[in-house]
This record gives sequence, C-alpha cells and structure tokens, in this order.
Amino acid sequence: QVQLVESGGGLVQAGGSLTLSCAASGRTLSRVTMGWFRQAPGKEREFVAASWRTSGYTYYADSVKGRFTISRDNAKSTLSLQMNNLKPEDTAVYYCAADQSIILSNLRSVKGYDYWGQGTQVTVSS
Repeated sequence: QVQLVESGGGLVQAGGSLTLSCAASGRTLSRVTMGWFRQAPGKEREFVAASWRTSGYTYYADSVKGRFTISRDNAKSTLSLQMNNLKPEDTAVYYCAADQSIILSNLRSVKGYDYWGQGTQVTVSS
C-alpha cells in the first residue's frame, strides 16, 4: 500500500553535506512511521533515523546524532535526510522504509518495516 522511491545520493567529500529524499505514495504519510537505513558492502543493514507516525517525533542512531536531520513534508508525501559533516564511514546504500503499524521496540530494526525503497548510493571520499 506504500511505495517508496529514494533520490539524492552521490559522491561527496568528507565534511561535506548531502540531502536524500524519499517520495512516498499510498497511505497518508502523516500516519506512517518513516525511517532511513543504510547498508555498506559486507555489513548488515543498520538503522539511521526515523520519524514516528502522526507526532513526527524523531530518532537517530548514535553514529549520526548531531549530524543528520530527518524531516518530512506530509503535504508533499516526501521524507528527507539532511546529512552534514559526512564521514567516510557514512558510505553506504541508503534505504527509505515505512510501516503503518510499527511498534516502538521495532523502530530500529529492519524487521519492523513492511515497505522499502530501492536504495540510493552515498559515497564519502576521504
């Protein structure tokens, strides 16, 4: 019921900034919990940030706290991830995820989300 398409990935130097976007269709965005995950080669997909349904309360992985900002425009049905002070370890494929009835304990787990985008590559050069 929810379709997601990421965009905005690319190559950036360490210390630089990049903004990712996720276009969502289907269920009203304000009532859907949205998240960003990333996966580097040979590593498990890991939680980056999330925005809780209705309230919009935000959550961040410790590794990106203070550098990344998740936001959403419910009217435009888009989710964004503003990434500042990027580090080489941020290099990964970034995925947009969504779920209509996720519980808080699953917020940081890939298993908690029913819908996923195709991913967009972010490469941070050192």
